[in-house]
Amino acid sequence: MSSPSLLAYLRNNLEELKQKGLYNEIQVLQGGNGPIIRIQDRELINLSSNNYLGLAGDERLIHAAEKALHKYGVGAGAVRTINGTMDLHEELETKLAKFKQTEAAIAYQSGFNCNMAAISAVMEAGDAILSDELNHASIIDGCRLTKAKVIRYKHSDMANLELQARTARESGQYNKIMVITDGVFSMDGDIAKLPEIVEIAERYDLITYVDDAHGSGVLGKGAGTVKHFGLSDKIDFQIGTLSKAIGVVGGYVAGRRELIDWLKVRSRPFLFSTATPPAIVAACIAALDILTDSAELQEKLWSNAAYFRNGLTQLGFQTGHTETPIIPCIIGDEVLTQQFSRELFEAGVYAKAIVFPTVPKGVGRIRNMPTAAHTTEMLDQALVIYERVKKQIGVGVSAGV
Repeated sequence: MSSPSLLAYLRNNLEELKQKGLYNEIQVLQGGNGPIIRIQDRELINLSSNNYLGLAGDERLIHAAEKALHKYGVGAGAVRTINGTMDLHEELETKLAKFKQTEAAIAYQSGFNCNMAAISAVMEAGDAILSDELNHASIIDGCRLTKAKVIRYKHSDMANLELQARTARESGQYNKIMVITDGVFSMDGDIAKLPEIVEIAERYDLITYVDDAHGSGVLGKGAGTVKHFGLSDKIDFQIGTLSKAIGVVGGYVAGRRELIDWLKVRSRPFLFSTATPPAIVAACIAALDILTDSAELQEKLWSNAAYFRNGLTQLGFQTGHTETPIIPCIIGDEVLTQQFSRELFEAGVYAKAIVFPTVPKGVGRIRNMPTAAHTTEMLDQALVIYERVKKQIGVGVSAGV
């Protein structure tokens, strides 16, 4: 029998979320996550996937996974430190280090795990962390696992970051000070000011930490935001995901050999979680090989993103200050944002509403993610539907678009 107090808490809060337009309903895909997806026996143009390069359904990755599946089985069978490390894991980490231009790399089961693992393995009581106020939830949770003082600085505000860094350093109360930022911010698509961050870090002896989940595979000829700025030798922690542009699942930390050696003996998700299944690792390796051999997919991604953003702008939509293929269509009101997303769905476009608490209240948006796999015809059709829905529900410039 369930606790009456628990049921009352859950029911009341769920109803409140629904009333405020903050309840997220999960749709189930009937097939793969490509440019066209199938939900409720309907085909829709998919603009909500992180599958930037279309690799999630690539036959080369599928073949690599199948081959590994037959050779190694479905699971690794143990944690990495016992006997769950296979030659495939080492091959992946070697290729990741080369890809990110670092001495070494360590792979984890998810990108979220990376931030939970890496921050808490290095930062401790007596330290301080300077964190951009719009950093991803996994960074926030990773910081919470430490006993370090967490100091938020205003989003991409370098004057504020320098003030916080100087104050923290001159206080004399912290042993180590780290600055953490997303490489690409996933809600607005803007890029961190890494050259300025590095200058400040060098001035105040800050450890530099970049979570490049949305930059890896997209910027810097695929190698990410750090490579985009030519700072591969200046960043202590490069965090990446294997779940977005790479098209599979997992995450990694790249950096100096000593850092990776330390994470292998002190990061808890590495020590206490069963290793990533070999078929998954093989697919990741195949994806890295594709990105190393050609920039064709990145070029197609950027071309499609520019085309779609230009189309939305011509229709009068506000797309913010995005610098990447993440294209927010800002609506504002949460209930209206949810309604806009539902109407897009009914008309044949899958583009999810993003509302509080993922973004601040009053800046709800539809986040569009055109990929390398979309055709111009698909994007044109989506723009036609956007225009129709805009007129249908009466969303105008005053409402944020």
